[in-house]
Amino acid sequence: MIGADGAQLGIMPSSKALAMAEAANLDLVKIAPQAQPPVCKIMDYGKYRFEQAKREKEARKNQKIVDIKEIRLSLNIDTHDFNTKLNHAQKFIKGGDKVKVSIRFRGREMGHPELGTEIMKKFAEACSEFAVVEKPAKLEGRNMLMFLAPRPTK
Repeated sequence: MIGADGAQLGIMPSSKALAMAEAANLDLVKIAPQAQPPVCKIMDYGKYRFEQAKREKEARKNQKIVDIKEIRLSLNIDTHDFNTKLNHAQKFIKGGDKVKVSIRFRGREMGHPELGTEIMKKFAEACSEFAVVEKPAKLEGRNMLMFLAPRPTK
């Protein structure tokens, strides 16, 4: 038995503990029901639940939800388009999001996956100062995918 102030009150029958809680106008709460003998505490249960909900809400508020943004490249991408996509990726990563870079192979392009790998490597090198490759480029069906994540801060 633990009192409202946190002091150990020792082992006692549950009826006596309940009477003490009612006398203090508080609740008797089992903290460790599996223990031998069970551990109970005198507390205001409503206030305890309110504080617990408040702590959980605060923890949820401090969580950062990471989105995955997608950038699509093509095999015959020109330098200006490439730089534009690079700027978009930089903006997404600076915002704390992960970036999924994809190339879709159409028709005869499937015969040259090495060209897609070269473009992906070039994109990864261009992003290397602000991002790290989380998953390297890999061909899955007609798509080649690569994932970039923000560079860890020191």
